[in-house]
Amino acid sequence: MVLGIQIAGFLFGLFMVYYSFLHYKRREFTTKEFAFWLALWILFIIVALFPSILDPIVKRVGFLRALDLLTISGFLFLIAAIFYTYALTRKNQGRIEAVVRSLAIKKARKK
Repeated sequence: MVLGIQIAGFLFGLFMVYYSFLHYKRREFTTKEFAFWLALWILFIIVALFPSILDPIVKRVGFLRALDLLTISGFLFLIAAIFYTYALTRKNQGRIEAVVRSLAIKKARKK
């Protein structure tokens, strides 16, 4: 029996596949990036439709329910994504500061 949350997960997964495809067509994603996101969303759809696939992993790790595993995995993914985004932002900030500094020095020397 398919529950409402499974239907919502399936529809969300389909939407994200389509959204990833749009980014790929706009050349915002490379082929490798699109393949990664496509595989991730297909895996998401499979898990949404057949959550019993996770039962062996849940039992091996020692969780009581698959939802516990998914919740903890989601938090770990979000923490890693936030850290990666922060590190990337700091790197870009350093590059921007270097460009602004060099432009300011060039402008000051012209006067």
